[in-house]
Amino acid sequence: QVQLVESGGGLVQAGGSLRLSCAASGSIFSINAMGWYRQAPGKQRELVADITSGGMTDYADSVKGRFTIFRDNAKNTVYLQMNSLKPEDTAVYYCNAVEIGYRYWGQGTQVTVSS
Repeated sequence: QVQLVESGGGLVQAGGSLRLSCAASGSIFSINAMGWYRQAPGKQRELVADITSGGMTDYADSVKGRFTIFRDNAKNTVYLQMNSLKPEDTAVYYCNAVEIGYRYWGQGTQVTVSS
């Protein structure tokens, strides 16, 4: 079992920045990749960014050049640095951890970007 605890969401003006954190605990040795997804009202959940255990990253086209995913292995924490935020980035952001055959989710953290 893996537990994920997110923090760092909030309200920010367009053009501002936020950093989300996701702390993992439990059977973290089994995790192959971690990432961030988001879900806006009335829309499907979508991948924002992910990072593998080998350090490879991937981003949604809509956030490339603005968001950066990175991790601190000593703290078992993955971060999402979000810069140049836009109103369309408003959503609930969910941390995600993947092991073979299973996917874990955090409780979600709200990010609201005002215009």
